[in-house]
Amino acid sequence: MSVTEQPLTQNKQTLENSSRRSFLKKMGIVGGGLVVGIPLTGCASVKFPNAMDGDLQPNALLQITANNDIYFYLPRSEMGQGVYTGLTTMLAEELDVHPGKIKVKNVGAHEEYANPEYGLQLTGGSNSIRVHFIPLRQMAANVRMVIRQAAAQVLQLPLDQIQTDNGMIVANGKKLPYGDFTKVAAHLSLPEETPLRKKADFKYIGKHSKRLDAVAKSTGSAEFGLDVEFAGLHRAALKRCPVSGGTVKSFDDSKVKSLPGVKAVVSIFNGVAVVADHYYQAKAALPVLDVQWELPETLSDFSSDSTEAGNGKQLFKAALDSDESDNAHKEGNGREALKTSDTVVSGEYWAPYLAHATMEPMNCTAKFTGNKLEIWTGCQNPGVAAKLAAFYGDVAKDDVTVHSTFLGGGFGRRISSDYVAEAVSIAKASGFPVQLIWSREDDTKRDYYRPASMAEFQVGLDKDGNIDSWNVKRSGPNILPYTIDEVTDAMMPGFLPDGMVDWISKAGYGLFDGWTVDPTSVEGLFEDYDANHKSVDHVTVDPGLPVGFWRSVGHSFSGFFKESMMDEVAISQQQDPVVYRLKHLKNNPRLANTLKLAAEKAGWGKPLPEGHYHGVAVHASFLSYVTQIAEVSVNNGQIKVHKVTCVLDCGLAVNPEIVIQQMESGILFGLTAALYGEITVKDGAVVQSNFHDYPILRMNESPDIEVVIVESDEAPTGVGEPGLPPIAGAVGNAIFAATGKRLRSLPFKLS
Repeated sequence: MSVTEQPLTQNKQTLENSSRRSFLKKMGIVGGGLVVGIPLTGCASVKFPNAMDGDLQPNALLQITANNDIYFYLPRSEMGQGVYTGLTTMLAEELDVHPGKIKVKNVGAHEEYANPEYGLQLTGGSNSIRVHFIPLRQMAANVRMVIRQAAAQVLQLPLDQIQTDNGMIVANGKKLPYGDFTKVAAHLSLPEETPLRKKADFKYIGKHSKRLDAVAKSTGSAEFGLDVEFAGLHRAALKRCPVSGGTVKSFDDSKVKSLPGVKAVVSIFNGVAVVADHYYQAKAALPVLDVQWELPETLSDFSSDSTEAGNGKQLFKAALDSDESDNAHKEGNGREALKTSDTVVSGEYWAPYLAHATMEPMNCTAKFTGNKLEIWTGCQNPGVAAKLAAFYGDVAKDDVTVHSTFLGGGFGRRISSDYVAEAVSIAKASGFPVQLIWSREDDTKRDYYRPASMAEFQVGLDKDGNIDSWNVKRSGPNILPYTIDEVTDAMMPGFLPDGMVDWISKAGYGLFDGWTVDPTSVEGLFEDYDANHKSVDHVTVDPGLPVGFWRSVGHSFSGFFKESMMDEVAISQQQDPVVYRLKHLKNNPRLANTLKLAAEKAGWGKPLPEGHYHGVAVHASFLSYVTQIAEVSVNNGQIKVHKVTCVLDCGLAVNPEIVIQQMESGILFGLTAALYGEITVKDGAVVQSNFHDYPILRMNESPDIEVVIVESDEAPTGVGEPGLPPIAGAVGNAIFAATGKRLRSLPFKLS
């Protein structure tokens, strides 16, 4: 792996132009220490974990004590993507403190920690750095200014003689800690528009630096959900219906109760749980349980390998071939323009269901104390998790406390909080504090999967072979109905009957079937390339297997679909795939720039080792622009990816090292999906169960990866997900170059 930075000479904007005023108006200073945060109502009795007397605002983002301890209450969940380091670095820059001096705390649930873009306390969509880039810096700059003002007052010096250096006030040749001035600063008015540092003056932003959580994670001192332990805690394992959506009809626990360590066997909304002293005692008891299930009708009839009409892939194919669909996007004359095209190039593509396979399986700890409920978990949506816990625990929402931990991988899986609902239900039914742990088999068989998708393209060309009309139709499940179903249970008022809440929560499934189009179902299929006419249609096909957000969401399949189709069009016109793409990126200069740089870095068109071939793919997602060129060989039907050249324009890279890591991670995650990933269903039950039949890319299969970050004055954009969408297309296009065989289905299979 190597990294270089290349200048971008167009589309420059100053980093300081983003809106910030609405956020800043909510900030204040209180107490004996300096506390900057978002004021709450009705929560004055809640304290900071390290609060000193007089600190009144419990949900602040930044706290500086009289002892010069600096606390940052991290509003986004750290799941390996680097927000722990990135957000702290931005704060440290304007506070003029080395990031390593700031004590970072994972926060619990509260609406004031909502993601500004979503209105929920949600980490996802690769937006954490982007949405906090100006607000966090402005907050820190204002705090630094008010400390300087306090120091000027205490030391009786003009403000221009008060400077700062790494958490210290510098005046008259002396250095004094910020903490010496917080009590005075707390009684001053907080400035709102303190000038931010210019890029040329950055000490920490844009510099290669180590992750702030690296030591804790390397030494085992970082707390993940599985690390939670306290006196009286029991472990639980849950036997779920083999078919998602099934419920318990009856069960016989007579052979289980006498097993070692077993303390309780309880039935909950989706299964039967065993509570024991230790996890493996609970897990070992599950096979002994005799449970009769009420199966869901639709999913029980579905099998992936079925060739019958209305089943398997034929279900998706029939939807594509039908005249029924909802239009998601139209430009110009849309599909009508095909009638005047000189040539039409068509292609049909398939991507299967995929599991997340996070390193840390799902888990949650729940403890009732009277009518109070505490949960410990790592999740991407603590606010919804808290409200879902209240719903299933039958307690008031204000009586739920969330203790957030690090996440051992998220990739969108931990946006859903089904494991929280289960843990709370088991604790309530059993009367024990419990830690519910999912086995790897549970995790593989009961995921919220990446939706299976099929897409058909019809691309109309003019007499010169250029694209005039770009048309695509996608069939598959929608993610948002499943999200609405869960969130509704969490958000509805407690006085509503359960039946009414359930009815409301199910309304989302019909909403995206004939009324409107879920944007995650079609994103990335049409936006990148120039065309006079565009049409994007969607038809909902859903066998009933639960689906959810998977790394890069709809872009995860649309990147493969679109870039394979673009390659087919270029080859049909006997044109170089890079040159042909550039012809159709005139209105997308940042993406075009990454393509030019990638072609140069990879040596596109130059001789490669014997038997090696290049494939290219470009894709814009989460406001970032990525080109990847894969160097591939195919021998005896075996696909080998030797090198991936990745060029990324993500605006300003706050921490280039983490950006590189995320590009590498996205590429490897995407390669796993391209070469191996496939979840199949037999009579409604997921076939795969562990890594032996749902394999991931191994170290000896990992390619050399060169990451090139485009130097930019643009504000930061996303990096957690944009590295994934192009890789399958790049590899597939290289396979075609090597074999002359176009593989239109994932995972790639040459035989």
